[in-house]
Amino acid sequence: MTTSTTPTTPTAFRAPRTTARFDALVTEVRAAVDLGLPPDLTAYQVGERLAPHLGAPDLLTEEQRVGDPECYRQHILHAEHDGSFSIVALVWLPGQRTSIHDHVSWGVAGVHEGQESETRYRLVSDGGRARLVETGNVVNPHGSVSAFAPPGDIHRVWNACEGKAISIHIYGADITRLGSSVRRVYECPDGER
Repeated sequence: MTTSTTPTTPTAFRAPRTTARFDALVTEVRAAVDLGLPPDLTAYQVGERLAPHLGAPDLLTEEQRVGDPECYRQHILHAEHDGSFSIVALVWLPGQRTSIHDHVSWGVAGVHEGQESETRYRLVSDGGRARLVETGNVVNPHGSVSAFAPPGDIHRVWNACEGKAISIHIYGADITRLGSSVRRVYECPDGER
């Protein structure tokens, strides 16, 4: 099993224009992160704060809802001054997908519009060599929230719908500095594309 570190190209971050609802979300996430809980419990707490905002028409600006015809688009919406968390919106046009990957920190993903499909994996030892094994396929509908903390956070996500999908992701890291939440990219298991 070959893995690679995803190259990142961070750029200077200028906080985008936000909405009052988004500003309230930031305050709520900050309170959850400031509890100082272990990563898995922090992710759960943050997910609880995100859920009521999903689907609200006043969460994102029109600019933050724009996709890219080439690949899914990441809009960095907030990076906490101390690097403790970042919030991004991912805009997925039909058929767009990620590679199989894991993450640099705890995270939460909430489906704001549309739905996302996801395949989850785990690494197993196979004669001294690690290989990926699929553990499940899920469809995350509008309003759903998933929380995770490494290890055990390997997955691939895509938009299998005919329309645009938007998800809000909150990570326990400074994405403006890292450029991405991806720690490693994995080769597809045999027989998968």
